[in-house]
This record gives sequence, C-alpha cells and structure tokens, in this order.
Amino acid sequence: MDLKTYIHSIKDWPRKGINFKDISPLLSNPEAFQLSIKGMSDLIKGKEVVLAGVDARGFIFASAIAQRLGLGILLLRKSGKLPPPKITFEYKLEYGSDQLEVKQVPKKSSAIVLVDDILATGGTISAACDLCLKAGYSIKQAIVLIDLIKIHSESFTLSNGISVDSLIKLE
Repeated sequence: MDLKTYIHSIKDWPRKGINFKDISPLLSNPEAFQLSIKGMSDLIKGKEVVLAGVDARGFIFASAIAQRLGLGILLLRKSGKLPPPKITFEYKLEYGSDQLEVKQVPKKSSAIVLVDDILATGGTISAACDLCLKAGYSIKQAIVLIDLIKIHSESFTLSNGISVDSLIKLE
C-alpha cells in the first residue's frame, strides 16, 4: 500500500503560498492508518522512552504508537491549555508565530521521543525540542509521518544535534 496516495495537497491554505498536507484520508482509512502507525513505531530505536506528541496532529500518532508499544505519552500543548506548573516556549512559523507548553519534568528525568505529523520548515519540531530541553527532558529521537524534503535544508537537525526520522518523504 502506498501511503502517499492517502495524503492530499491543499494549495494556498491556510494562507497563500502554503501547500497544506491533508492527512484526513490516511486517518479515515483503517488499513492506511494502521500501516502508518506500524511504520512509525518501527522507527523508534529505544523502548525506555516517553513519546512527546506535538499539538494537535502529533497527538494522534503519539497516542497510537504509545498504545502499540506500551509507552507513556507527554502532551506538548498550544498556549493556555495546560495547568501549572508548566514551561512555555514561543516560536515562529512560516505563516506567523505560536507557543507550545509542557509540564515540568517529573522528579526522575524522562527520556523522550518527539512525535509529529509533518516536518516542513522545521519550526514546530525545533520549538518542541527546545521546549523539552528547557523543561529538563532528554530527547533521544524525533519522528514524523511526513518529511517535506524540499522545504528545509538537507542537513536539518534539532538544536541537540538529532536528525528527524520520517516514514514518508515528499517533495
């Protein structure tokens, strides 16, 4: 099954010049969704981690992968969604700015794998990385469903030197 056929492009949304990747067809097809979860699960290298899902579509994948692998999940939320204590990080997007928040690191340090749906410019996953580092988490890996390889540099890495692994690469 070619998962790429379940990803639709919506031109000029949410703003002119943005080519939005709609994963709704993939999510609504049980076989495609299950295959994507299996493939993303196979990307995870360590089993002693907590998955950190990035609001909002990263929650879908992090939750399903966590269930499949018997792992916990940490939510990286948009601003104003988490009660204290929390850490906030502001970042820029290709079409504006946003904030992410996370609960402060528990007393025993947690190793995490960042999980999101798409790597485009790298702004959101980089912010997620920086937020988690600021909160005291140890980031072991970052995975996404889709890597839009022409939008970011070929040598893209997160601030801690970790590259982002993906199940699907799109031009």
